[in-house]
Amino acid sequence: MSVPVAGAADRAPQVREMFDTLAPTYDRANRVISMGLDQGWRRKAIARLGPAAQGTMLDLCAGTLDLTVMLLDSGATTVHALDFAEKMLLAGEPKLPPNAPVHLVTADAREMPLEDGSVNGIIAGFGLRNVPEVHRAIDECARVLKPGGRLVVLEFFQPTTLVSKILSGTYNRFVLPLLGGWVSGYSGAYRYLAGSIDAFHSREAFAEMMQQRGFIDVRCDRMFPPVADIVSGTFQGVSK
Repeated sequence: MSVPVAGAADRAPQVREMFDTLAPTYDRANRVISMGLDQGWRRKAIARLGPAAQGTMLDLCAGTLDLTVMLLDSGATTVHALDFAEKMLLAGEPKLPPNAPVHLVTADAREMPLEDGSVNGIIAGFGLRNVPEVHRAIDECARVLKPGGRLVVLEFFQPTTLVSKILSGTYNRFVLPLLGGWVSGYSGAYRYLAGSIDAFHSREAFAEMMQQRGFIDVRCDRMFPPVADIVSGTFQGVSK
């Protein structure tokens, strides 16, 4: 497995290969690395969707479908689970109940095979920082959302406060590669994931990007411990 370079413009093929390789151990690594906190963060992200969670949903960068299952439990009528690493989606498929209204979509977040204005809400958990030209993914979110739809992003954004910089820096440089490598056997992949945080936007910069693309009431919620954040907003449509 070749390890991508965080922030590189052409890293998408290597990132896809990396996640396909990590798929069998990905869930176990997440539980160990986050000390089980990641599931609670996901539940808080689902709550930020509000009533949109009962409609047609897009789980963007869906990975092994943890959020997809939570969306079904929250009353989603249909879920499009989209990820460009097919083996991640297949690893998560056994979590789905029989005949679940879920469409597994192997596609790039920058070019989604979904109709304009076709979803009520979008949730993205810990995936957008791996998307080159992430602004194109947000453009696509605006395209496929109905006016009044919600976008909720749970992510490890670039830290900006002293406390978050210390916590994130220490954990990402030392603990993440150690634990991730121990569980998966691929410490280099988890060094990349740590570096991808430093190469990504701060939550404030990401919120501004959303506002520039027609999202209103954009808010940022810091998780505990202060290493993950939720940025959410409502799409009001684009003025013509």
